[in-house]
Formats: sequence, structure tokens, C-alpha cells
Amino acid sequence: MLNEFKKFAMRGNVVDLAVGFILGGAFSTIVSSLVNDILMPPIGLLMGGVDFTNLFIALNGEDYVSLAAAREAGAATINYGIFINAVISFVIVAFALFLLIRGMNRMQDAKKDEVPAEPPAKPRNEELLEEIRDLLKK
Repeated sequence: MLNEFKKFAMRGNVVDLAVGFILGGAFSTIVSSLVNDILMPPIGLLMGGVDFTNLFIALNGEDYVSLAAAREAGAATINYGIFINAVISFVIVAFALFLLIRGMNRMQDAKKDEVPAEPPAKPRNEELLEEIRDLLKK
């Protein structure tokens, strides 16, 4: 059983999947930073200085200065600002994957469209057999 698992784990697809998973995690961190640290501050500024991470609704009806204060008080909250950040992150990741897959598909289509310069030459014995066949037909 251990040998079977070793064969399975060392197969190309599984290793590729593992590498993709690790790179995806790293890419996700970069996208989260892009959204939270680069994109959302200017958008919040344009919307009147809104910090999206502090957009929430306290379910107990009380007002809190920030999400951290609401959490510290133990209030149940609906954190729609964090959800907006997550949606923007998802859209960026989905668009990046779309571009990647689109590029890969174009490369595959380009390979399919390539026409070989000349068909490969037939072996000499096939040419002789074809000549014999043609003579026998006559």
C-alpha cells in the first residue's frame, strides 16, 4: 500500500497539482495585498474616506467605532466591507486565470494551425511497391 501511494504521489499530475496549489496560495496572498493595500484605499477615499474593512452592521443594534471594537465587545456583526474586499479579490484572480487560460488556448491553437513545410518522404520500399501496384493495374 505504501508503494502504491508513493507511485501515486510521484506521478506527474499530482506533483503539478501540488506546485499549482502552492503557487495559487502565494498568488492569493499577493492579490489580497493588492486589493487591501493598493486598490481599496483610493476607492475608499473617492467614496468619502470609507475604510471598507470597517463597514459592518452590528446585529445587537449598538454603534461601534470600528469592527475591532465590535469584536472586542463580543457583538455579532455582518462584515459586508470585508465581503466587498473578498469579491474584488475573487474578480482579480478569476480575470488573471482567464487571461492565463486564454493565452494557453491560443498557443495550442497556433500549434494546431502550423502546417509542416513538406510531407515526410516515403521510404524507398513503399515507392517501389506503389510502382509495382500501378504496373499490375495496367
